[in-house]
Amino acid sequence: MTQDARIHVTLDDLLRLKHRAKGFSFLPRQPVHSLLAGRHGSRLRGRGLEFEELRAYAEGDDVRAIDWPSTARIGMPQLRVYTEERDRQVILLVDQRLGMFFGSRRAMKSVVAAEAAALAAWRVTSLGDRVGGIAFSENGLDEIRPRARQAAIGPLFEAIVRHNRALRADDPRPSDPTLLNQAIARALSLLPHDGLLTLITDAAGADAETVRLITRVTAHNDVLMVFVSDPLEASLPDIGRAVVEEGGRQMEIDTSARGIRAPFAAGFRQRREAVEQFSRRRAIPVLPLSTGRDTTEQFRELLGRRLARAAVRQGRTA
Repeated sequence: MTQDARIHVTLDDLLRLKHRAKGFSFLPRQPVHSLLAGRHGSRLRGRGLEFEELRAYAEGDDVRAIDWPSTARIGMPQLRVYTEERDRQVILLVDQRLGMFFGSRRAMKSVVAAEAAALAAWRVTSLGDRVGGIAFSENGLDEIRPRARQAAIGPLFEAIVRHNRALRADDPRPSDPTLLNQAIARALSLLPHDGLLTLITDAAGADAETVRLITRVTAHNDVLMVFVSDPLEASLPDIGRAVVEEGGRQMEIDTSARGIRAPFAAGFRQRREAVEQFSRRRAIPVLPLSTGRDTTEQFRELLGRRLARAAVRQGRTA
């Protein structure tokens, strides 16, 4: 990754991720090692089913699909056959606020969020679902309505890149915490029912109104949260005097003072615990993404299966 790539993304960066969007899934049926397996997986609705026809029961068919009224009328076991709807709507909420323009390791949080959105978009469209999104920052909000067959990919990626490349360290404006709720409110109009809202954010500014809005979304849709963070947020190192920025305000602090480092770490811990608590109460899965590691590999670990070839290699070297 080049120096510029860790700070900003380009359209080509996001398009190239198409070939890496493999080995993970956003579907309810998950590999055993997936974060969505079990309780969280059962919360996700999956696509709907449409009735197609009745046919005679054959050995090996699922007896739960037998249509008993038709069986009684005809005198032979009849099976109800369904086809799976292939056009589930997935909305990606991509946070590109000033607070996301921070990173101490591999890339900025804003870059990781853009990469996560691209990987998700490529993956869900490859499975036949429709994807749309909302990219938002202090420069405004762009809404891309769900479209099929990758038709929304171009407009969505262009919006993400536009917001991402407008980020700069010397922006005098304070970060706007209310934008998160504004974006979620807009997403409500894009997801009528049985869709999936994927929040890709650091959750800065989340409050009681955020809980209310997401609760409205979960009444008829699923929610998945991708929580983006930087290792430095959890533990501020002792580097002496340094200039830091928060909410557009710059100040010089002495990081060697425990009285400075402890509250900094506590603030992040409270934000993370609030997200986890809401996840437990609403059965909403949270995928933690770090700026310190490759985004694709993290997705595969959290949502995918361990590759058989890797297991074979480990067995050979054991």
